[in-house]
Amino acid sequence: MSHATYNKIWAEAQGILDEATKIDVEQQSAKPTKDKSEARRIVGGLYLKYILAVNKLDECYDQIVQPQKRMLIRRVLDASIGRFLELKHELVNIDLSEFSYLDDLLVEMKILPSEAEVNVPTYYRREREAEIKERRQTIDRIMRELGFYEDDTTGILMTEDKAIRLIQSHERARQGRLRAQFMKEIRSLKDKIKVEPKEEELEESSKKAALKIQKIWRGYITRRRIRKRVVEEMLLIGMLPGAYTSVEERKRAEEVKCLRRELQIEREEEFQKALVTIKDEIVRTRGPVMMEEMADEVRAWFTGYREQTGKFPDLPSEEAGGSALIFSRQGADSERSKSTAPSSKESSMCNTFKLTFNQHCFKMAPSNFLAELMVAGAEYDEKWKTLDETSNPSQTYYEEFIKKEKIAQIEAELRKVVDEQLHRTTESLFQELVTNGIMVLTFFCLQKKVTGLYFYLTRWKNINFLFTFSLAPTLFGNISVPTIGIIRKYPEISIKTFIGEKSSANQELLASGADPQPSMGDIRQVILEFCIMPLGSRAVHKAAPLVRSVLLAGPQGSGKRLLVNAICTETGATLFDLSSANIVGKYPGKAGLIMLLHLVSKVSRLLQPSVIFIESAEKTFMKKVPKTDKTDPKRLKKDLAKLVKGIGQDDQVLVIGTSRLPWECDQKLLAQAYHKMILIPRPDYASLSLLWTEQLFQYPGLSRQFNTSSVARLSDGYTVGSVLAAIKDVLTCKRVLQLRMHQLTHAEIINVLCKRDPVYREEEEEFLNWLWKTPLGRRKQRALELEAEKQKELESLQQ
Repeated sequence: MSHATYNKIWAEAQGILDEATKIDVEQQSAKPTKDKSEARRIVGGLYLKYILAVNKLDECYDQIVQPQKRMLIRRVLDASIGRFLELKHELVNIDLSEFSYLDDLLVEMKILPSEAEVNVPTYYRREREAEIKERRQTIDRIMRELGFYEDDTTGILMTEDKAIRLIQSHERARQGRLRAQFMKEIRSLKDKIKVEPKEEELEESSKKAALKIQKIWRGYITRRRIRKRVVEEMLLIGMLPGAYTSVEERKRAEEVKCLRRELQIEREEEFQKALVTIKDEIVRTRGPVMMEEMADEVRAWFTGYREQTGKFPDLPSEEAGGSALIFSRQGADSERSKSTAPSSKESSMCNTFKLTFNQHCFKMAPSNFLAELMVAGAEYDEKWKTLDETSNPSQTYYEEFIKKEKIAQIEAELRKVVDEQLHRTTESLFQELVTNGIMVLTFFCLQKKVTGLYFYLTRWKNINFLFTFSLAPTLFGNISVPTIGIIRKYPEISIKTFIGEKSSANQELLASGADPQPSMGDIRQVILEFCIMPLGSRAVHKAAPLVRSVLLAGPQGSGKRLLVNAICTETGATLFDLSSANIVGKYPGKAGLIMLLHLVSKVSRLLQPSVIFIESAEKTFMKKVPKTDKTDPKRLKKDLAKLVKGIGQDDQVLVIGTSRLPWECDQKLLAQAYHKMILIPRPDYASLSLLWTEQLFQYPGLSRQFNTSSVARLSDGYTVGSVLAAIKDVLTCKRVLQLRMHQLTHAEIINVLCKRDPVYREEEEEFLNWLWKTPLGRRKQRALELEAEKQKELESLQQ
């Protein structure tokens, strides 16, 4: 797409944000409401608007070339992500559920369910590609040195696909040689008994052969044309899934995106060079004049103050604003009051809400991102909304914008120099006019003491940082220390590989009093909101609602480990494995455990974003450990909650636990360690249908008329892992090669799938009962009981 197209998308996103921020500000001053549905409608509407804006801004930031635009888009994108995360937490407080079902708002706002799912910003990984690649190479190198990888004597790395193609080519060559030898022997036998045919017989047989070939070919062409027309008709009326975009088209689209990204780098380099050259030019040509003007202004104020009061004034310190504070419109006192405490009007304009449930009323509270959104929106309207870019088709930097910013920056830098000169002048005047030198000596001693203390603290911070950095290799493992494998390598998996549709009827079921389970698409959305989006950006993590730990519970094969790998992949995080099976025998004893937790705490912050993973999380808090378990699973029982509690806003660290049996432990201790608990149920029909379609139709030889709907019905009750394993067992390399001649049948898949265990009703009920015992489940249960009591009271009053 062209530059103008992305400018148009940016304008659409900014229009959505302007509308959303306007509603935010209006609701800030609104009175508390007791109507839960009204509060949900307001918050849900804003939540959807910010998601739409985030997706559009991410596309713009990824493809817009002009560097000054990208700087503003990045600010707006981070603020929009933070605001939508705040609203998500408010929806959790309203619905008392981790999952938000907004079907009515989607219909009202004419939004597709696919548009209401936030996308992972591309800059989460793209701007850290070199760093992520270096970390993975470091892990590979260290693990290879420690013997985790087998020695590669050939020095050739080969993927599975390349190995399969190599084996196939050699096998075909072997079969070809055998067939050639066989045909050679047949021809030699025919030559021995060959009888020369007559010329008339040869002519007649050649005509018959030609007619037979024509007949077969014309029949084949006709059948193929008819089949193609039937498939096109079925695609037209929507009875068959559409064909995927060809590999060439996808490759070409990706090439265009890569070209724009390369152009981004070129424009950014030009912009950075221009920042230096333009600044140097302004300092050289206008710097002396600016310094002289500022010095004259301060001297005039200084002498005027001396004439009026009879004494010399104290110049404001650099921390307070320096001499610039003297010439502000409100004066120094008003500036200090503004910097420490904003006015009530500013608070109402810059802050938005966080819903709280107090005396059955929902009230708006401040946001950490609305002020930035409003400032950035005003900057867009001032600079870019009406800018005519016909004279800048190559999308280079705008020099006038740089000059305006650099003049203000240079003025602030030169003012510090002027203030320093004036301070020296003031000191000399004090020495000449003040007879009592004790005051002057005390003043300078205090200044030196503060300066020395600051220098000492700065040195201590640097020493602490270097000490932390030196601890990192210990967790990778050292040849002389048998404590290895805490930092683990994970397969790179996109969150999109967790296939599933979002639910479309859960809101109606909730309204009817039922308790529906989320679909796979809802699970994916929650993982994006609680794990990936806040963890991937430092700016968002510092101000967004803090999520320290998450527990993923579900039956075997539900995709828990896949989600952990996807979280690490999308954020480029470092994975620390503190599972009981992984740390057994490492850092033994109480002192060793203290050292292990200290190392993990320090290094995870150094290598952030980081994910601390604990598999079979229920084992840590089990009341009675089975005798067959030799991994000492309760080793982290007392310290895990402390580790989680120590994660702050500045720490891009997330603790993730997975569990198949979350009810087999102390629920109070489990809730102290994991603040968010997400149940991954078995997939519903919509998710199963999409899963079968996506997985089966990736094979080119499979007929488009294969009915995935019936397979989805028959696989009801099985987990995603069971479905994927069945497909892998059926569609082997040999079976894929036979698809064009012998099409896949439903019986082949079902026969393999039936050999696996489904999710039985008893196990599903165990998970649901456990979910009601979680802190959020108990809050929801109490709210339902209160609503039932109110309903009974109303019925009794009516009678």
